[in-house]
Amino acid sequence: MIFTGFADEAGKDLDTQIKATQELGWKHISARGIDGINIHDLSDAAFGKAVDQLDEAGIKIAEFGSLIGTWAKSVNTDFSITLDEVERSIPRMKKLGTNIVRVMSYAQEPWGSDQQEQERFRRLREITARFTDAGIITAHENCMNWGGFSAEHTLRLIDEVQDLKLIFDTGNPTFQRDRSKPNTDGSFPWQDSLEFFHQVKDHVIHVHVKDCINPVSDEVEPVYTFPGKGQSHVTEIISVLSKSGYKGFIAIEPHVATVFHAKENEIDWQQCYNSYVKYGEDLEKIVFSITHLV
Repeated sequence: MIFTGFADEAGKDLDTQIKATQELGWKHISARGIDGINIHDLSDAAFGKAVDQLDEAGIKIAEFGSLIGTWAKSVNTDFSITLDEVERSIPRMKKLGTNIVRVMSYAQEPWGSDQQEQERFRRLREITARFTDAGIITAHENCMNWGGFSAEHTLRLIDEVQDLKLIFDTGNPTFQRDRSKPNTDGSFPWQDSLEFFHQVKDHVIHVHVKDCINPVSDEVEPVYTFPGKGQSHVTEIISVLSKSGYKGFIAIEPHVATVFHAKENEIDWQQCYNSYVKYGEDLEKIVFSITHLV
C-alpha cells in the first residue's frame, strides 16, 4: 500500500502541505485545495506555481479530489458548470501526472422525495466518458451523495455507468443511514463500514481513511477519531485489503482537528498540522502491524 493524504487538512498553503508530507516521509499528496481553492478552480498562474513547487519537492499527486458532483451540489444545477470543471481538470491532471479523479453523484435529496436517478446516471455517464477518453479513471466516493445512500446504491452506479470505479471511504458509512435496510422505530440503521466495503470491494481502486463514532442524531457531525479508535472498522478493512494483495493508495482524511467544510474562524491550523502528522503515523503503525502478519 502507498500512503498519501488530503494535505489541505494540514495547511491551506502548498508549502505547509508539502512540509507535512515530507515529515511523514511520504511522496504523495491527494490534491484537493490550495489556499482554499480547488485545483480545477485555481488561476493558471497559481496552478503553474503549484506544479513547480511539487516538482521541486519531488512530491507526486496520487489522486485529484475534484468538486465534480459533490454532496454540496444539487443534481438540478446547470450541467454546463460540471462539464466546465471536467474540461479544466483534464489538462491539469495530465500536467500533474495523476490518473484518478474523485467524483460524486450529487447531493442527496430528502429521503422519500424524487432523487432524479436517471439524471444522475446521465450526468455521470457523460463525466466518466470524457475522463475515459482522456485516459483518466473516474472514481466515485461513497460520501453524502446519492451513491452514499447504501452499498446497493453504489453498485447501481457501477451497473449504470460504464468505466466508473470506486473510491471507498472507511468513515463515511459510519454517519450515514442505510437506505437499503428496513426503517424501524422511525429511522434507518446506521451503515456498517465493513459490510459496505465487502459488498463493493471488487470495484474499489483507491481508499480514503477516516474513522468516527456514530453521531447522536442526523443533524450533528459525528465525533471523528484517530484511525482504529472509532466505529469505522479501519483495521479490519485494511486487513482485508492486505490479504487481497491490494497495492494501491491509501489516503488519510483525518477530520480530527477540522472538517473540509468548516468555517475559517473555527480552524486552529497548528492543531491541524500536528494531528495530520500524528494521524499518518498512527495509520502507518496499523498497516505495518497487519502487513507484517500477512
